[in-house]
Amino acid sequence: MEQRLGTATLLDGTAIRFAVVGSGPFALYVPGWVSHLELGWAIPAERLFYEGLSSGRTLVRYDRPGCGLSEATDRSDLVELELQVIRAVAAAAGMDAFDLIGASLGAPLAARFAARHPESVNRLVLYGGWVQGDELAAPAVRHHVLGLVDQHWGFASDVLTEIFAPDADAGFRATFSTYQRESASSATARRLLATCYEIDVSEDLGRIRAQTTVIHRADDRAAPLAEGKRLADGIAGATLKVLPGRTHVPFAGDAEGLVNEIRAGLGLPRLQRTARRTLTPRQVQVAALVAQGLSNRQIAEELVLTERSAESHVERIRLRLGFRSRAQIAAWYVASYPQADVRYFHG
Repeated sequence: MEQRLGTATLLDGTAIRFAVVGSGPFALYVPGWVSHLELGWAIPAERLFYEGLSSGRTLVRYDRPGCGLSEATDRSDLVELELQVIRAVAAAAGMDAFDLIGASLGAPLAARFAARHPESVNRLVLYGGWVQGDELAAPAVRHHVLGLVDQHWGFASDVLTEIFAPDADAGFRATFSTYQRESASSATARRLLATCYEIDVSEDLGRIRAQTTVIHRADDRAAPLAEGKRLADGIAGATLKVLPGRTHVPFAGDAEGLVNEIRAGLGLPRLQRTARRTLTPRQVQVAALVAQGLSNRQIAEELVLTERSAESHVERIRLRLGFRSRAQIAAWYVASYPQADVRYFHG
């Protein structure tokens, strides 16, 4: 399964990149606070999560302005901008009506879109969301975290990873910390985090008409369960599913259980386990050297190969894993081999 990239253009000319994978009726995934279509596809846990959602659905994901592959914008009305992004991506992907999935910040954003565009949303699934952002943390905590992201983005990404995925292994934590920094600048990350704290969809919930499933982990450290319950209580006929765990990131923790609950909300059957993609021992060696930032020539020297052979190994890895860049290979290696001493991705 490989994702196909496309581009939607906003009225002001901003290019929004989106990815399509799978087949069947459309489902649009509204991401959490930051995202990167290519690097996310390279992280094994994240890719398995999306592949699980795309079995029986044509899954469409996007990077919002200033994140991942999409162009930046100077606009400050980020919530209204997001609604325009969703409409633009839907139009570019050929979607008239679709299922809508929102995770983390994507949950209140998806709720607002469903309230304002009921004709476009068939089913609505909200994971790890909230009604009022100012309920996520005390004012002093919000001020401290925003300042940390603004002034010390590297350290802040490590801190946020501990909050978002406290039970993840070392490889995932290292990868996800870097993933956040690769996905957005500190300025963009701060604006989006401020939006998390500022958004309030309490007046939108009563206008949602789509069949809705709200899913929340019981001890989520980033978004309290009480906010998930408020989402479900405010939407007529909504079903609340509470899962065990304290991890906020959807593809960490018991991701398989979450995938199946989302699938149930979309009217899909449970997913059978699938084998993870593997590389040969030699390909793993080459991937490790790619993650260290070595060129094909340097890899050839390290492994006593011809440069052409090294290039061929890299190309086979890329095709085997369905990747487009060396950065994706590096991200895959760091996430797959947590014991490796590789701290960052290389382009």
